[in-house]
Amino acid sequence: MFRIQDYIRDIKDFPKKDIIYKDITPLLQDPSATREALKKLLELLGDQKVHKVVGIESRGFFFATLLAQELNAGFVPIRKPGKLPFNTFRENYSLEYGEDVLEIHCDAIQEGEKVLVHDDVLATGGTAAAACKLVEKMGGEIVQCNFLMDLDFLKGRDKLNPYEVVSLVTY
Repeated sequence: MFRIQDYIRDIKDFPKKDIIYKDITPLLQDPSATREALKKLLELLGDQKVHKVVGIESRGFFFATLLAQELNAGFVPIRKPGKLPFNTFRENYSLEYGEDVLEIHCDAIQEGEKVLVHDDVLATGGTAAAACKLVEKMGGEIVQCNFLMDLDFLKGRDKLNPYEVVSLVTY
């Protein structure tokens, strides 16, 4: 039986002391585990129509591109400032240790398109909430926010109301 947590490695004190980093590289290195995780993410989505899959920099890109391919949808990267080459919209957001900014190409999502937002981990929810704001500013309709894992103790889901939020594993 597939258990995604068997492919997520804990790295203590990374990127700083007292943080336990959830490393998904063992999952990505195993093709059958990657396929199974993709299958499970698609099952969580059900038969909802999706026009675009948004992947949040950078670990969200891995499965977002695979999801887009399986759904016959476009892939849209949301990135840190200055990384996208065309005109962008920006969204500032708060982190537990400061502020940050996300950007999206201004022509990436059309009015009325149904959008799946994907990232590898839901932590405090600030990054995903900022991504959702960008999608909605462009007229997109968020059908789901999905994640490989949810660090439930950080209460990130609270920032993502009223969206449907799903994950393959909760810590």
